[in-house]
Amino acid sequence: MPTPTELRENADAKFKKKELQRLDGSAAMAEYEAASRAAVEKTARLRALRLSRDVTTSPAPAKSTGKRPIKTRARRVASAV
Repeated sequence: MPTPTELRENADAKFKKKELQRLDGSAAMAEYEAASRAAVEKTARLRALRLSRDVTTSPAPAKSTGKRPIKTRARRVASAV
């Protein structure tokens, strides 16, 4: 039968082990949240850069009527020659 001193030492060891696990879990969660926050910030920054690049470099698209251009006979004859 374990003595009261041994029981207390075992209980203290278990408590310290659980306390270290809790602290490690808190540190791991903080690292996870920091990485997640960094990824969100990086995505937002890259999206802003892409949008600003697209606005400054792309010309306004040509207005489309949705109809095909009419081909004339002269154009067909000229291309066949």
